[in-house]
Amino acid sequence: MCINIRRIMSKKSSKNSLTKKPLLIKMSLKFLLLLFFFLLLNFAMIRNAAAMTTLLRPGFYSETCPDAEFIVRDVIKKSMTREARNAASVMRLQFHDCFVNGCDASVLLDDTPNMLGEKLGLSNINSLRSFEVLDEAKEALEIACPGVVSCADIVIMSARDAVVLSGGPNWDVKLGRLDSLTASQKDSDDIMPSPRANASYLVDLFNRFNLSVKDLVALSGSHSIGKGRCFSVMFRLYNQSGTGRPDPAIEPKYREKLDKLCPLGGDENATVDLDATPELFDNQYFKDLVNGRGFLNSDETLYTFPQTRGYVKLFSANQNEFFKAFVQGMIKMGDLQSGRPGEIRKNCRVVNRRPVDILLES
Repeated sequence: MCINIRRIMSKKSSKNSLTKKPLLIKMSLKFLLLLFFFLLLNFAMIRNAAAMTTLLRPGFYSETCPDAEFIVRDVIKKSMTREARNAASVMRLQFHDCFVNGCDASVLLDDTPNMLGEKLGLSNINSLRSFEVLDEAKEALEIACPGVVSCADIVIMSARDAVVLSGGPNWDVKLGRLDSLTASQKDSDDIMPSPRANASYLVDLFNRFNLSVKDLVALSGSHSIGKGRCFSVMFRLYNQSGTGRPDPAIEPKYREKLDKLCPLGGDENATVDLDATPELFDNQYFKDLVNGRGFLNSDETLYTFPQTRGYVKLFSANQNEFFKAFVQGMIKMGDLQSGRPGEIRKNCRVVNRRPVDILLES
């Protein structure tokens, strides 16, 4: 029996070729899709980088999400009804966000296997709170205007609203920020001051961000509302500057009160009012500093340091001057930007999943 080997081999080769073609086509399509999404992503990043350098402005969402500011304020108001302390906690997020690579909501990002975020930074761990309030604001905005309002702008609006709803001044916030694509615990640790910081250090820190001595003192007035942990004052009460003694700047009766609230060996996570009117945004904080009743070392040192004392005295005597300077400082701090690419997150805790990421997982 004569078998035509060449014909059999030719048929087999032809069959293999036919089975390989769909695979090659599939691989080619996947490559082209990857290339397309890569180019699309780079275009978006270039566009977003340009957007980061544009001027922020009031009324940014007047056409795309006209109720944005009303929605955020309603969420903040309801959160304060649940717990008054939420006002101070929400306002504080602007400080901890804007000082670390600009106002980009990086402080809101949760850690991932590939990224250590800012929430567990030295100045933030067991301290920053009320993240769920901003989650609520974002959820409400996504229902009203999906994919429009950035988490970074929510931080700014929420801080303003917390002040207003606590009896403080109102102002127009500039909006139009993008959300960061990453966060850095190291950057937070390198920048954010500790409660032990003195006024001299704070003056230099604020100067790095083109914030003046007046800005520093006025913005420290954010401690007009809220509470602080005993952890932050223990060294002042029992071992100031390694002396084994209390800080002599603390008024004696106030020190006795703190001794009872924050005893040596007690619960260092217990909280103490930052001033005598912790739910009212007013100038009582500065009056307390003048009387030696500042809770944090970084507070009281504003009065004992010559370069900052004058503004403490001014604001303690004139609440309107404090309010005016505070608003100016918040606006200037809100202008801090990194110029890095960004996005509008769907969830403030995580960056958006990009088409290229989904494709690579398939």
